[in-house]
Amino acid sequence: MTTTLEEITALRGLRCRACGALQPADERYICGECLGPIEPEYDLDIFDAETLRVDIERGPASLWRYAPLLPVAPPTSHWPVGWTPLIEAHRLGDALGIERLYLKDDTRNPTLSFKDRPVAVALARALELGLDTIACASTGNLAGAVAAAAARNGLRAFVFVPADIEPEKIASAAAYGATVVRVNGPYDAVNRLCGRLADEYGWGFVNFTLRPYYAEGSKTVLFECAEQLGWTLPHHIVVPVGSGALLTRQATAANQLRATGLVPESHFHIHAAQPAGCAPVSDAVLDNWRPVEPVRRPETLAKSLAIGAPADGDGSVKIVRETRGSAASVSDDEIREAASLLATTEGVLVEPAGGVVVATAKQLASRGVFHAGETVVLYLTGNGYKGGPEETALGPVIAADADAFRLAYEEVLA
Repeated sequence: MTTTLEEITALRGLRCRACGALQPADERYICGECLGPIEPEYDLDIFDAETLRVDIERGPASLWRYAPLLPVAPPTSHWPVGWTPLIEAHRLGDALGIERLYLKDDTRNPTLSFKDRPVAVALARALELGLDTIACASTGNLAGAVAAAAARNGLRAFVFVPADIEPEKIASAAAYGATVVRVNGPYDAVNRLCGRLADEYGWGFVNFTLRPYYAEGSKTVLFECAEQLGWTLPHHIVVPVGSGALLTRQATAANQLRATGLVPESHFHIHAAQPAGCAPVSDAVLDNWRPVEPVRRPETLAKSLAIGAPADGDGSVKIVRETRGSAASVSDDEIREAASLLATTEGVLVEPAGGVVVATAKQLASRGVFHAGETVVLYLTGNGYKGGPEETALGPVIAADADAFRLAYEEVLA
């Protein structure tokens, strides 16, 4: 009798990235030997590539189609997350000088950002552990994702954010019923506060005490891209970098896709995109691969990427180097221009982080990083309605009169 994937548990345990110890997948969130970071490890040899591929393609239209490669079982109570479109972007590609350009549009997730992915996996673990409260430190998008997930599953939610985050970024979290705690100081100060509170209250901080599971949700972006490209890896991906978890998990995903035989061997490059006002990873890459130096006072309109001391910063630099990728840090003016270009060429409205990605792709294209015939995928991680480019130009208010219209819009009509 053939064994089904539902009967297979690929998770072997939690491996420490510092000392290498393999430990049980229990309540721990740091290494029991050296207090280092831990992450799930899988026995990928148990899979037959063709069986795995067929079962994935028969799976739900959500990230849980990849359940065999995730560390928890899908919760039955949560709404679908993931399986967002991969859009071929001819007009934007022409404008940037990129022949085969695609947009991975994660603005289509339930709370309009890719953060629904890691939260879905962290939530599944929180439910397994019987927790009644989930929490997070956030620069905006994660707050809404955590709050909505808690509401959907009958849990309490506390979200901690820097006080200067755009109100529209956190209004949804309050609307979902979360307690929104605004903290004076940058994200790194907020994160330190959450670290102190985590053990005291026993809550499930998705990006702290649940982080080994939370970060795994980000792998599914590349899983989907590969499947949507006919089970092949794109040649290039351009990834926005805040904490670095999204970028590092793309390398994990690529390794797992290759190890299971789901995709053939091919060249695959990961590029880091950061705003100039907070670019610790990109600056380290561009400065001859030096160690990451924290940014004490991030200053950028792309506040969702304003993490001065990224937890996976050095790991991101290492992966960009290993995949022979590159990076860029782009100004606020470049971010505004790129976000506007994306909207007017492809009809996709993104928050400033998306402008960072498009502007980075423009810089990389001008440097000759992309070659003819290569596929380039831009990761768009947040919707513009959650904080779009600043100072978007609106026309004047006019009287309900045709002459007034013609006078006010004379230049446009010409």
